[in-house]
Amino acid sequence: MSTSDGEQVVQSVDRAIQILEILAREGAVGVSDIARHLQVHRSTAFRLLATLEARDLVEQETHRGTYRLGLGMLRLAGDVTARLDVAAVAKAACDEVTAAVNETSNVAILDDGAAVNIAQATGANAVAIARQYVGQRSPLHATSTGKVLLAFATPDLLRATIDAGLERFTPDTLTDPAALTAHLAQVRENGWAAALQEWEAETNAISVPVHGRGGAVVAALSVTAPEFRMPPEELPALAAILRLHADRLGGRLEAGQGA
Repeated sequence: MSTSDGEQVVQSVDRAIQILEILAREGAVGVSDIARHLQVHRSTAFRLLATLEARDLVEQETHRGTYRLGLGMLRLAGDVTARLDVAAVAKAACDEVTAAVNETSNVAILDDGAAVNIAQATGANAVAIARQYVGQRSPLHATSTGKVLLAFATPDLLRATIDAGLERFTPDTLTDPAALTAHLAQVRENGWAAALQEWEAETNAISVPVHGRGGAVVAALSVTAPEFRMPPEELPALAAILRLHADRLGGRLEAGQGA
């Protein structure tokens, strides 16, 4: 079985997902009705339902002989809702930072070896940063958010990043493993990271860690601007502003996690 673009689909998985969609749309449904929807034999529908029931994704209404979505779906939905809540709180933090400095701000999280923007706010300056957007994946070794996330991650991630190859994006990109390792040690000592024309020419950025429950770094809060509006001598002052907003964001996230 293939999709329209030629990708292979596991038929049993596809049918199981269809069952969940049917129950979400129609409520309680019997085995025969599900079999008819899927155009399969009743025994096939029953086996699929039994598998989903074993994972608490569906449950049987014994008095009616029908099935409905199970409590296991709440666990899955809860995880998605939590991520959406984090993005909403992060967007509020970006709005506050941009209001304070009138530059593009982002919150990024670590995802599969990259820094991924989950929230953003843009300033009103005529010369803005075009490459920044929500959902953007950026390299850990060449961006300020990536450096923060990498600096406070496990040594295994640093090794994996180096082993994958430190791609050069500009003449200023750190591509030497020893230099990157030393630089990340300085990031941990300073409590902030800068990327000075390392991913994009004529563009600078600064980022600080966002701490969640137990002090773990859960995100990075950054400001990006053309290099003429963010010279190196202004970085410590910007770091102090970001640190204030990152602490607020971390407090909000921790309060949400404890709710």
